[in-house]
Amino acid sequence: MSYNPEIHHRRSIRLQGYDYTNAGIYFVTICCYQRQHLFGEIDNGEMKINAIGQIVSNLWQKIPQHFPNVELDGFILMPDHLHGIIIISESKEKSSLANIIQNFKSISSRKINRINKSYGISIWQRNYYERIVRTEQELKNLREYIENNPANWTDRDTE
Repeated sequence: MSYNPEIHHRRSIRLQGYDYTNAGIYFVTICCYQRQHLFGEIDNGEMKINAIGQIVSNLWQKIPQHFPNVELDGFILMPDHLHGIIIISESKEKSSLANIIQNFKSISSRKINRINKSYGISIWQRNYYERIVRTEQELKNLREYIENNPANWTDRDTE
């Protein structure tokens, strides 16, 4: 099927006109391709990370090594997605949120595919969800949400 802009349009989920290189706090959710359960399982309200999940978790923790103006806050890896809080500080070196996420997804996909000997397989959905954190209370609520996420898990595949 050839490209038809009436059918094949993608709306941006980013905030129109916002500069994502701005210093700020961002809550992100990144989902596995087709919501595959790649990273482990929830057992009795606790996330049990498998080997692939450990790779993803380790690479997430290394984001500040690649982006010196980035700090990480709350983080949780779930069977088919992750939630994390990224803090971008003022810097001469501008790092956009999109560049940070793209770098993380690219590195983790290559590493997982190399280990699985399955080159070119999609690990992540094409996009990601982000929310600009504007208040201290919102940050506190998001930290609690991340911490409680495994206990609130319902497996969509069994519903």
